[in-house]
Amino acid sequence: MAEETMQFKTELEQLLHLITHSLYSHREVFLRELISNACDAIDKVRFEGLNNEEILEGHSDWKITLKADEEAKTLTISDNGIGMSREQVIENLGTIAHSGTKAFLAKAKEADLENNPDLIGQFGVGFYASFMVADDVTVVTKAHGEPAVKWESKGTGEFTLSDADKTERGTEITLHLKEDATEYLNEWTIRTTVKKFSDFLEHPVVLLTKEKDEKTEIEEEKEEQINTQKAIWLRPKNEITDEEYGEFYKHISHDTNSPAETIHYNAEGAIEFKALLFIPEHKPFDMMMNNDPKAHLNLYVQRVFISNEFDNLLPGYLRFVKGVVDSSDLPLNVSREILQENPMLDKIRKNLTARVLKTLANMKKKDYKEFEIFHENFSAILKEGLQSDWENKEKIADLLLFESTNKAAGEKTCFADYVENMAEGQKEILYLAGENRSSIENSPYLESFKADGKEVLLMIDPIDDFVIPQLMEYKGKKLKAVNKGDIEEDKEKLKDEEKVFEGFIGYAKDLLDGIKEVKLTSRLKDSAAVLVGDEYSMSPHIEEMMRRMGQDVPPRESVLELNPEHAVVKKVQALYAADANDPKVESLTKLLHDQAVIASGAKLSDPAGFAARMNAFLAD
Repeated sequence: MAEETMQFKTELEQLLHLITHSLYSHREVFLRELISNACDAIDKVRFEGLNNEEILEGHSDWKITLKADEEAKTLTISDNGIGMSREQVIENLGTIAHSGTKAFLAKAKEADLENNPDLIGQFGVGFYASFMVADDVTVVTKAHGEPAVKWESKGTGEFTLSDADKTERGTEITLHLKEDATEYLNEWTIRTTVKKFSDFLEHPVVLLTKEKDEKTEIEEEKEEQINTQKAIWLRPKNEITDEEYGEFYKHISHDTNSPAETIHYNAEGAIEFKALLFIPEHKPFDMMMNNDPKAHLNLYVQRVFISNEFDNLLPGYLRFVKGVVDSSDLPLNVSREILQENPMLDKIRKNLTARVLKTLANMKKKDYKEFEIFHENFSAILKEGLQSDWENKEKIADLLLFESTNKAAGEKTCFADYVENMAEGQKEILYLAGENRSSIENSPYLESFKADGKEVLLMIDPIDDFVIPQLMEYKGKKLKAVNKGDIEEDKEKLKDEEKVFEGFIGYAKDLLDGIKEVKLTSRLKDSAAVLVGDEYSMSPHIEEMMRRMGQDVPPRESVLELNPEHAVVKKVQALYAADANDPKVESLTKLLHDQAVIASGAKLSDPAGFAARMNAFLAD
C-alpha cells in the first residue's frame, strides 16, 4: 500500500489545541493515558480470545513496554494487545473523540457475553494527550489476520497512513518529544510517573534499560518491571495480613506508624465501588504540615490513578482518613481529572461517611484507650461536622469526649454518659467553655450547679465555643452554656431583695460601660458578681483569642449579675442608700464589675484603675 495522506474527520487544529493545552492540567498524564490504552488493548484481546483462541496466537505474556531513546529523543510505548486494522486506525485515530473502546463495550454488552472487561478508555481523546509532549507521533499497529499499518501525524490537520513491517499483533506508539519535554526520557521521571498513575494496573509495565556486561563491556537491553500490580484493595480481606495493610497505609500516608483502624469493603448493588480506608492513630507528617481543610482520598478507576486532589468523596471533617476508592462507574469528564457531580457520587460519599463514623463508634466501644488517643489528635477536626453535616450531627456528638466537674483533671466523659447520669428533674446538658480547665473549674458560673450536685461539662478545646452551640440538643436534651442567657432561679426569693436594691441597680447600669442590664441572681454562692452574655454570644476567651490573631471583635454588651448575699454587694448597697454621691459607691461598683470581667475570662480595659480601686478597698 502506498503512503496516503488523509484529513482528520473534524476541525482538528482547533480541537487538538484544546486537548493539548486545556483538557489536562498536568502534562505527565499523557503517559497515564497511553499506558491505560495499552492495558485496554490487552484486555480486549484476552476477551476476544475466550471465543476465538486463534486470535491469541500463543501470545499470553501480557505486558506494556516503555523504551526511551535519548539520542533520537523518542519515547516508545508498546503492547501485545489486540492491535488495529487499517480501517480501525482511520476510525479510532483519524476521528477525534471516537472511541473504539466505547464501541467495543457497546458490542460486548449487546452480545451479553460473560467476563465483560471493564475498560477505562471510553472517551477517545486520551491518545491525543501525546501532542502535549510530542511534535510528531508515530503508531505502528497490527491486528490478527491483518497487515500492519503505520499512522503518523504532527497534530496539525492531517495524518499519513502507510504499510509497516510489524509481524506480531499489538501496537507501538513512538513519541518524538518536544525540546521542553525531554525530561520524559529520564528513567527516574518515567519510573515516578508510572508509580504515580499506573502502579496497580493488572498487567506489567516494563522499562527497557541498557546494562553493560562486565566481561564483554557490551551494552545489553534489559527488561525491568516498574509497576507493582499489587492493588491490595482488590484482594479478599482474608488474604491480607495486618502487616500488608500497615505497609500500604504508610505508603499512601507517609506516616511512620501503623493505622489505628482499617476499613476494607466492597459496595455492591445500585452503586459498586471498592474502598480501603485507614484511620490514623496520630497525625501523619503531611497533615501536620498541611492545613488543607478538605478531605483527599486516592481515586482510581480500574486500578488507574485519577487524582488525590478530588475532595468530594469525604466531608472535610473526616480529612484525617487516608485511603483509596476504586470505581468503574463514576462518570469522568474526558480528561478523567474532574468528576461530574451526580447522585451516584453523593451516594458514595454518604456510604463512606457512614462507614467511617460507624468504625469510630465501634472503636470507642471496643478499645476506649486507643479511641482516647485518636480523640486527642483529631477531635478538633471531627467537631467541624457539627456545623456542616446536619444528617450525621448526633453520630458525631456520640464520638466526642469532654472533661467534667464530676471527673478528675484529664479524665473524660461523653454526652451519652452525661445524659444517663443527669440529676433528677434536670432538663438540660450544662457546659462551660474556657481556655483550660484550671481557668474555669472554679468559675463563679459553676457555683450553684456544684451546690445542687449537677454535673457541668468543661469544654476546653478552642473550637468548642464555635461548634457546640450548633448541636443545640442531644437525645432531646437542650445544650445550655452556664455563662450565657438566663438560668432557672428562685425568683420568689429574689423579690424582696430586688426592692431593696432597685435604686442601686439603676445607678450601676448608668455608671458602667458595656453593661446592658444589672440584676440580682441566685446562681452565685461564694462570688460577688458575674458577667453573663446572650444565649448565642461569643465567650470572652474566644474574643481574646480572636483579638490576638488580629481579628476585629465587635463590642459586646453583657448582663452584670450580683449576689445579694455577698458582703461586698451588701456594703455598696448600704453606702448607696446612705449617700448616693459617696465616692466609695462608684469605686466599689466598678470594682465589682472588674472582678466579674476577670472571672469571665476577659481582660480588663483599665488594669491600673482596677489596682488603684483594689488598694483603696483594702486600705479602708
